Order: sequence, then C-alpha cells, then structure tokens
Amino acid sequence: MEKQYRRLFISLIILVLTLLFLCGALVVFVDPFFHYHRPLQGFPYIVDNQLSQNPGMARNMDYNACIIGSSMTVNFDTDDFKELLGYDTLKLSYSGAYPRDDYNILSIVFDKDTYARKRRDVGAVFFAMDIPTMTAATNETKYPLPEYLYDQNILNDVNYCLNKDVLLQYILRPMIQKKGSDLSEIYASWWTPDYYNIQWVMHTYEEPPKSDEVIDTEEVLRSTKANLDKNILPFVEEHPETQFYFFFPPYSILYWHNLQQENFYEAAFAQYQYVADELLKYENVRLFYFQTMREVTDLNNYADYSHYKPEINRFMVECFKDGRYEIKSHEQMEKELLNMRKVVEGFDYEGLLSKDW
Repeated sequence: MEKQYRRLFISLIILVLTLLFLCGALVVFVDPFFHYHRPLQGFPYIVDNQLSQNPGMARNMDYNACIIGSSMTVNFDTDDFKELLGYDTLKLSYSGAYPRDDYNILSIVFDKDTYARKRRDVGAVFFAMDIPTMTAATNETKYPLPEYLYDQNILNDVNYCLNKDVLLQYILRPMIQKKGSDLSEIYASWWTPDYYNIQWVMHTYEEPPKSDEVIDTEEVLRSTKANLDKNILPFVEEHPETQFYFFFPPYSILYWHNLQQENFYEAAFAQYQYVADELLKYENVRLFYFQTMREVTDLNNYADYSHYKPEINRFMVECFKDGRYEIKSHEQMEKELLNMRKVVEGFDYEGLLSKDW
C-alpha cells in the first residue's frame, strides 16, 4: 500500500510538472507580450497592457519610428505616420507617463544589443513633452513596473511563463474570440465621438481650489533640468542619426485655468521656455508648440480638460510633415508663450464656470 501511494504521489508530481512545462512552452511559443520574439503570423494578439507589452514590442517588433509619451499620444493612428511621413511607426504610450517611463522604454528602443541584432534604424522618435510631469523625481515611474519583462534576467521569466492571466486572457481568450487588436490603433482611449463635447467636459470637470502656496519657480526649473538631463537628452545626444520630434500637446483652456488656481501659472511658462531652449540646442530636434491652436478654446474638441479627439492627433501628424506650429528659436517660443498668455487671460472662465452644465 505504501509503495502504491508513493507511485501515485510521484505520478502526480510528474503530471503537475508536465502541465507547468506545457503551459510555459505555450506562453513562450505564442509570446503574447512579445518578450522573446515577434508576433506569430495569423495569431489574433490582444494588445492592451502598456506596462507589460511595450517592452517586448520595443524589443522585437519591426519599426523605424516610435511614438513616446503619455495618454496624449494614445489616439495617434500609426497608419497616418506611414501615409504622411513614410515611417513604420510603433506606438509605445504610457498613460500618465513620467520622464522615467519615457527613459525606460527608450532604453529598450535604443538598446545596443537589440539594435545590432535587429539591424534596426530608428529614423524618428515622436515625443509628447508633458510639462506637468517634469517635476517628478528622476527615478519615479507612474506605476510599478513588471521588472521581469524589462530586464535581461531569464530566471525571473517564470513570472511571465507561468502566469495565469497571460495564459487565460492573452492566449486562450483571443483564440476563442478570434479577434485581435489593430496595431495601428492600440491603446486608443475608450471615448466614442459622443464624449467629445463641452457638456461632457464640464459635467466631469472639478475646478481646483485656489491655492495660497507660493511656487518656487527656480526649484521647478531645477527639477525640470534634472529630468531633461537624466531621462531625455541622453538619447538625443547619443543618437544624432535619429530625428526627434518633440511636441507640447494642445491641452484645453481648462488646463491653464487649473494652473492659475494651483498658483503654478508663472512657473509653467518658465518651464515651457526653458525646455524649448534646451531642446533647440540640438540639430536632430524639431519642436512643435500646439497649445495656441484655436481648437484649445473649444471644449467640443475634448473629453475632459486635457484629452483631445483623434482628429487633432491626425492634424499634428500633418504638422510634423509641413512644419505648421514648429518652433525654431528662443524668440519664436517667447512669442508663442506671449500669445498663449493673451488667450488664457482673455478667456471668459467666469461665464463658462457659472453655467449649470
């Protein structure tokens, strides 16, 4: 009897190990996070997890340009970049991205080993420069990273290969549904066209209380400089062969009201000028300032105080091609910021906020 139990126990162990091996082998073969290889031809991959899928896409997808930045970039359609600029572009957005998030993914894009192995020539980087995030700590990420997908340590890949959610949600579910993601539109916001209207924006808008805090502009600029120097500019300097398209996204007029309420208004203007001056020092940088677009005062173009409709994303790609809203000098940026002040300070916030939406 004892030998029989022992055999049953050993058989059970063998069965469990076999099942674990088969599950791990299936994950490696399909590789829904693209950690080991490019996508299998014909498999309906679901791409909806920025933290987990971006590093594998950056490492193993075929592309010669990429989109970097926060949710200000999620509504770009990469087909527009192909049509207008000729680039096979990969979207690597991180909602709420801090500069360190941008650094982490660009470190993979420009990783020397991957770069050589894939013979990849990254001709362009389209980079959303979100000024509000530039005061974050230089090592701070928006969300904790699944480090096992970012590092080169094979041993901790067990967290991926034997992951129940990976198996069920990213392999079995798409196999059953037989419908994958359109890679040209991945991460697009959930808002339908019906949400881009002033009634929805004002219904969800919460005006910040008026702050009495005195903002130290010099301290703000020190943090901004630290993030530029550590997380952004090294890539520009080390890759003169790559054209970097930096752009200031066109947040709505309510964003500027928030800055006024939070007593961050003057510091933000100083940040914009400082960042522009630093970026314009490089020959492989093109800089675009979209915040003086007339669309920013029409809240029918937004779903909240900052997120604009996809048509504006398409328009920005057109500008990357023809040079509209491009900044080429300190004086030009200074002029655009002065125009921005006039727009903000001439806007009827009282009339807007006094209505019953």
